[in-house]
Amino acid sequence: MDACVAVEKEVDKVLCKFTAFQDRSSLLIRGLYSDLENIKKQIDESEASDDCFTLRDSINLLQNQILARTKEIITNLSTEHRDLHSSVSKVGKAIDKNFTADFACVSHENFFDEGKQDMINEVICRHYLREGCLNVAETLIKDTGIDMPEDAKVPFLELNCILTSLKVHDLEPALEWAKKNREKLRAQKSSLEFKLHRLAYITLISEGQHRIKEAIEYARRHLTGFVHQHEKAIQTLLGCLLYVRSGLENSPYADLLSSCQWIEICEVFTRDACALLGLSVESPLAVCINAGCTALPVLLNIKQVMQQQQVHNMWNSKEELPIEIDLGQNYRYHSIFACPILRQQSTESNPPMRLICGHIISRDALNKLTTGNKLKCPYCPVEQSPSDATHIYF
Repeated sequence: MDACVAVEKEVDKVLCKFTAFQDRSSLLIRGLYSDLENIKKQIDESEASDDCFTLRDSINLLQNQILARTKEIITNLSTEHRDLHSSVSKVGKAIDKNFTADFACVSHENFFDEGKQDMINEVICRHYLREGCLNVAETLIKDTGIDMPEDAKVPFLELNCILTSLKVHDLEPALEWAKKNREKLRAQKSSLEFKLHRLAYITLISEGQHRIKEAIEYARRHLTGFVHQHEKAIQTLLGCLLYVRSGLENSPYADLLSSCQWIEICEVFTRDACALLGLSVESPLAVCINAGCTALPVLLNIKQVMQQQQVHNMWNSKEELPIEIDLGQNYRYHSIFACPILRQQSTESNPPMRLICGHIISRDALNKLTTGNKLKCPYCPVEQSPSDATHIYF
């Protein structure tokens, strides 16, 4: 982001100079045109005179004046235009300075091997299916020859159709889907079906007093089954009927008419539907790209420092980064255990181990602290056998 801002500043400077040059050149040209009109007018006035010598002298004088004025303007504009070249070149230098074109230095050499290419293509294809770009996904499947059964496409098609309907304030497809998957949604304690009926009820009362009776009937048919879970919300929905005649927008229930209701229902549907289908809410490809864009500048900087310090062999393992990169809370999906003894994060080969006293250390620390067949906990005096330690999964 800092790199983009730095380049944007240089571009803004160039645009300002171009705008100033355009304004000045337009002003000078208009002035020159005005001078030509004045000269033409003077020539016309001289032609009305009977003295030919006076006319010839006047024309020569006016021609010399306009030529001198034109040369002066051209010289000034050429000088200003040359000055713009250096400003434009600074933009290129700013891009070269702030952006690195060679990203191969931080990539895995075997990442695009033939065996992994099909996996990458499948991930890209699933991303397009999630985004509703069905034609693009079909073309990718055809061109790459990846094997994706039709059954794998159906959930994405249905999900995108329902989301498209919700975006145009059509609740029927989503309500049908929620009714069909009611038991599964209840098993995961989802409130999607209630929120859909709630929004349908709000839509009715927002249309005016003539829909109150219909809204009450709708509440009796669809909202009574949710009384135990959403009693207060239902009370609010029924209480707002008192203000329909005077206008809900000027009542304590004005928030029910907020357009955010539709944005929220799209998010709730996406979250619960993806959970029901065993999918992540966000596209894995989008998450990887965003995380990579955040981490890439840091990796390029550390790579450059390593090259300057001539310590190329420090980053030999491609499975572990040479430094810790904080991507923020939005990109933390798993618990991380750091060994309190060795102060290292646990890995598959060095997992956390629970001692019988309840303290947890890494397997490497366990091996280092073991003397013979005995281990003394570093935090309490309990002695135990290393074999009694239990592998902990977070």
